[in-house]
Amino acid sequence: MNCQKYQWKADIQKNGWLKSLPADLIYFHVLGDESLATDYLFDKEARVLWVRTPDDYVSLPKKVITAYKAVSDIYNYKYLFKTDDDQELQSPNFFEVIKKLILAKKDAPHYGGFVVNVTIPHVSKYYLLHSELPTNLIIQKTKYCSGRFYFLSSSAIQNLLSKKNIISLECLEDYAVGYYLDDEFKRNMLPIDTNKYFKDLV
Repeated sequence: MNCQKYQWKADIQKNGWLKSLPADLIYFHVLGDESLATDYLFDKEARVLWVRTPDDYVSLPKKVITAYKAVSDIYNYKYLFKTDDDQELQSPNFFEVIKKLILAKKDAPHYGGFVVNVTIPHVSKYYLLHSELPTNLIIQKTKYCSGRFYFLSSSAIQNLLSKKNIISLECLEDYAVGYYLDDEFKRNMLPIDTNKYFKDLV
């Protein structure tokens, strides 16, 4: 996930760890543009997916779910990996390791990442980091994977797309994905300590 304001971060990724992706992975940086004539537009040469959404932080859930719809319309895939433009991968073989972990499971997981277990509903304090967020945002009891990196199966994506409209109204993308994903897709989550593999761009 990227935005026009921080396209320089995408350039750092393109000139860095994205060059070492396995051959069977396709990536796009996702940018929002409300003036698009269509819901989405793939620029395969630039590896950019434009979606018709606002390009701000609060609209990230709408941006993400619109991107998932675009990918599902165009590509036949087993898994979708999501990360952000401010993440620097520290382990070149990370995706090969993740693929092996997924394949090693008797029951293939539909969802994985750094699992956050919300046991008690509470008001989010995330507005202290992102002042554009509401100060009265309620986080309900759920399990979700941190937005730093997570993966979803194609079946899990289809489940989320059935709730595209309501997800688009949320403010926190990673929480919204986990909260609205049906429990059957979360029974066999694959926990990944993403803090070992990624660090924030300075």
